[in-house]
Amino acid sequence: MQLHIVLVAPARPENVGAAARAMKTMGFTSLRIVDSEAHLQPAAHWVAHGAGDILDAVQTFPSLALALAGVDFTVATTARSRARFHYYCTPQQLTGQLAERQQWVQQAALVFGREDSGLTNEELELADLLTGVPMVADYPSLNLGQAVMVYCYQLAELMAVRASEESIADAGQLQALRQRADRLLNSLEVADDQKLRDWLHQRLGVLHQRDTVMLHTLLHDIEKN
Repeated sequence: MQLHIVLVAPARPENVGAAARAMKTMGFTSLRIVDSEAHLQPAAHWVAHGAGDILDAVQTFPSLALALAGVDFTVATTARSRARFHYYCTPQQLTGQLAERQQWVQQAALVFGREDSGLTNEELELADLLTGVPMVADYPSLNLGQAVMVYCYQLAELMAVRASEESIADAGQLQALRQRADRLLNSLEVADDQKLRDWLHQRLGVLHQRDTVMLHTLLHDIEKN
């Protein structure tokens, strides 16, 4: 599994440099940045301390949707209190979720939001699963670089495990399942029920491979009939 770290509109070059340094320390290499050129500023390289190669190889995108093109499984970081999104896991629980997908998801992304406002609801809708770091209520935020380090440290051992080639499933399995589910909602004329659609999409994000295969089979039978 290839895990991409995605930073959405980071404002401070120092934070981007700290994120790159955290990635380098823990063995991650792929950094994608949305709607920002902060990584090009000298301060980013000063803070990166030996992780300049990660900054030099940054891929930039005008939107999060484009940054996630080709990604099979997306995890977005957010504060737990964010409105209608309920399927949430801690960094430790995320390790278990990714471990199960290690042999059937080829491209995954971990998305971090803006320093001041995080991710919008529209951006959160692009995720398959939400995660956040439990914190003391009196100080409910982490510096962007610190947050990246928490997750890179937690996931480093997991990402070092190589999946056996014979066990890798077709790419895009989860995305295809979400598209089939949307078609079913349209056929049932309930696609306008945003609460139902959100619930369904979020539940799909926590399914294991065996469950996705069975659900694909069920949806196929429904479509055929």
